[in-house]
Amino acid sequence: MSKQIFGAQLSLRCCGTTAPERTAGPCWQLYVAMTGLVSEWPTFTWPASIVIPTVYQRQAALAYLGFVLAEDAEWEWTESTSPAYHPHPVRVSLLGAVKVRPLENGAV
Repeated sequence: MSKQIFGAQLSLRCCGTTAPERTAGPCWQLYVAMTGLVSEWPTFTWPASIVIPTVYQRQAALAYLGFVLAEDAEWEWTESTSPAYHPHPVRVSLLGAVKVRPLENGAV
């Protein structure tokens, strides 16, 4: 079993995203924070929607990226407000985080 542990984060991109692909509106994005350039981190983007991905959808996205939850890891959620510089009214944003490890055989 791999002993490498990384942090995965899930957030609602309120204004859409341009990387790795452009979305037309708000979407949830999952990424695994690693060493190196942020632009090279494994990232999964759901189609434009504000509906929070289910536990099973998050697990499938992590597996697609080549990761699985670390032993005894559970999702932790944090609320904050969006920055004042956004082109829309300030609102509450939700961020999920969990510890992950690489799959034994890599991505599926």
